[in-house]
Amino acid sequence: MNQALPLRDIQLPDAVSWWPLAMGWWLLLLVMVVSILGGYWLYKKITRKTAVKSAQKILLAIKHTTSDDHLDTLKQLSACIRRVSISLDSRSQAASLIGEEWLSYLDQSMDGMPFTKGVGRYLSDAPYRREAPEELDIEALIDLCELWLKGQKK
Repeated sequence: MNQALPLRDIQLPDAVSWWPLAMGWWLLLLVMVVSILGGYWLYKKITRKTAVKSAQKILLAIKHTTSDDHLDTLKQLSACIRRVSISLDSRSQAASLIGEEWLSYLDQSMDGMPFTKGVGRYLSDAPYRREAPEELDIEALIDLCELWLKGQKK
């Protein structure tokens, strides 16, 4: 049996490549990216509202406190506004500001310059004062802080 048949060995197909990805993998990747971005956006939105709400509660407690110690009230207002600004913006942006830079930062979200030239100027050095200024109108300062907080909800 000496026939010349053109027989060849079994030829295996090429291995399946992982690239380009199938359509299902692209959709899964898109869903993951959208989920991560949506989760980050939701987290920022929730923490922003939480920071402003808690600060409003603190301001309400300060407002209803019947203390004649204006220095303590001034220090509490300063700390409250500082905490909120650190929660809303990056820590490196808001925490390092002092003096006129701090007041200018607070004025950014307000009409006019109530912190730089108005009653809000006492917040710049409030934690370091030994006594409250004589001309301090604490009710106007609390109202200004409440107005600033309302502007932060956006």
